[in-house]
Amino acid sequence: MDKTALPRGGQGHRVELARTLRRTRDKLTSAGGMPPRIELELLREHVDNVAAGLPFLAVLVGAAGAAFAWSAPSIMLAWLGLNLIMALPLVLVLRAFEKAAPSIVTAFAWRRRFQMAHLALGLPWAVLLLWGSCGSCGFQTMDAVQFALAASAIATVALVGAGLRAVVPWSFGPLLLALAYLAATADDTARFALHGVLLAAVPFFSVVAERLRTSKTARVRHRTERDQFTFEIEAARIASDQARQRAEEANLAKSQFLATMSHELRTPLNAILGFSEVISEEILGPVGNETYRDYARDIHNSGQHLLDLINEILDLSRVEAGRYTLNEEAVSLVAIAQAAIGFVQMKAETKRIEVRAEFEKDLPQLWGDPRSLRQVILNLLSNAVKFTPPAGRILVRVGWTAGGGQYVSVRDNGPGIPKEEMSLVLSSFGQGSNAIKSAEQGTGLGLPIVQALVSLHNGTFELNSEPGAGTEALATFPHARVLEVMPALADLP
Repeated sequence: MDKTALPRGGQGHRVELARTLRRTRDKLTSAGGMPPRIELELLREHVDNVAAGLPFLAVLVGAAGAAFAWSAPSIMLAWLGLNLIMALPLVLVLRAFEKAAPSIVTAFAWRRRFQMAHLALGLPWAVLLLWGSCGSCGFQTMDAVQFALAASAIATVALVGAGLRAVVPWSFGPLLLALAYLAATADDTARFALHGVLLAAVPFFSVVAERLRTSKTARVRHRTERDQFTFEIEAARIASDQARQRAEEANLAKSQFLATMSHELRTPLNAILGFSEVISEEILGPVGNETYRDYARDIHNSGQHLLDLINEILDLSRVEAGRYTLNEEAVSLVAIAQAAIGFVQMKAETKRIEVRAEFEKDLPQLWGDPRSLRQVILNLLSNAVKFTPPAGRILVRVGWTAGGGQYVSVRDNGPGIPKEEMSLVLSSFGQGSNAIKSAEQGTGLGLPIVQALVSLHNGTFELNSEPGAGTEALATFPHARVLEVMPALADLP
């Protein structure tokens, strides 16, 4: 078994391992290419069918006994007794099979037992023909009656016992030998023809029985595969539920860890930020060394970066856990966008980036959380300023959508994002190649937070970009959140 081809650990590994072991066991214990589990199912069907078909065979035996009764009652009793004795092995095997509850390991052994029992069951029919041809045995019956009874017995066994392999040759092998002897020694053309037709009936019904067995095999195989697929689907569902439960527990542990660590980290960070700002601004007196003051600024900037990272992780974890609460009210997207532009204006001017705004006039207010919407637009503008080259351009637009909603668009003429990296930059902590090359690397949480916050407002977020053609970040909000002003009702007379 190729261990490298199987997944290591988990329910999927156990299902695949069980399937491989079952196939290997079937190959090791099969005979003639038939898997033992299918052979066992066929034997179970054979037991049921034979138990139901024994009364029909008893009727044929009784009919033959009635034919014997014309000659002598003692011969009829001998015939009936012989059939009872020869049918006893089959009855015992049937009962033993039902009580034993056999496994697939013993399937082919049970098949051999059934074949031997059928061999005993067919011996009286060979005796019937040989006895009828014996002139000194005290019995002489009509050839037509013998032919009809034997043909009926062959057909009945072929139909009833089709689940057993080679049931007709095993049951009527002795009859076949008797017919060959009678046909060879026949002194009458009519008798030779009857024996010849009956001789041909044995292989004919053998083929019929094998065809029926083939169809039964296909049906059992399909049912077994269906049951196996059902088991595998159920196993996969259980594995999925277990994985989901583990993921929920891990997510809860993560949220508890972040909640605890945020408090533990923010307390020393506030001291670091405060003391480093005091030292860098020389509030309590001159430091006396410019290098020390630069170090203090670096400490303050690093602490601020770490605090921003902690805040972004907490925001994203609260959104993912469904614990982010929106404090909704009537807000103006235009006013929030204008304020956000003011926050990044100084940094944009440092890089000589032109920030241009295009706002729809008389745009109605939107029902949403002002803090979340401000963070959405600030994150988009910060990314645009960060990745737009010096002397570049950024266009901020706020307006109507085709469906009556509102949108915020931030477009830049930066290097753009390759198509294969689009899913990466939208994932948590994901950064594209341009972000890695940039000197202003971020945390990789800005766009995932934007996507989550826009989704909480029932909106959609799209990122359209081509390498060398810039990037457009588009956040749209549905018409249901637009607060349209209703016209005043005319005074009633």
